[in-house]
Amino acid sequence: MQLLWGSVWGNILMTLLISMVPVVELRGAIPAAVIAGLDIRIALPVAIVGNLIPVPFIIVFIRKIFKWLQAKSQRLGSLVRRLEAKADAKKSQVLKYEFWGLMILVAIPLPGTGAWTGALVAAMLDMQLKRAFPAIAVGVAVAGLIVTTATYGVSVLI
Repeated sequence: MQLLWGSVWGNILMTLLISMVPVVELRGAIPAAVIAGLDIRIALPVAIVGNLIPVPFIIVFIRKIFKWLQAKSQRLGSLVRRLEAKADAKKSQVLKYEFWGLMILVAIPLPGTGAWTGALVAAMLDMQLKRAFPAIAVGVAVAGLIVTTATYGVSVLI
């Protein structure tokens, strides 16, 4: 079966994949779904699921990946140090409020926040997946509602 981007399934796949991309996440996936003509009742849950797919992998494996990258080259080591510094900058608010701090960090739909950053911060703080994932999931859902409201207007949520 050929999957065309203009089809409903193609638009669902596009939304899922865009929401998995760092920085863009569901902030870009929901407006892209709107432009593609995908119904919000489909776009929102697909974007949330797509945004959450990388989270367990980041929390569990990112430290090992960072260590491997640093051993590979100076350029990759420099990238790792920047990512660690970004996570370190967000650490204090997460440590202070733990669940709520991580949830708010993820929920604010601005650059430098989101599921990827939340998972990175959780990994740098050695938070267990079972403690970090619920806060990140709630934050992603809140961010999804905020982006949906900004994209469609308040009437779509009523």
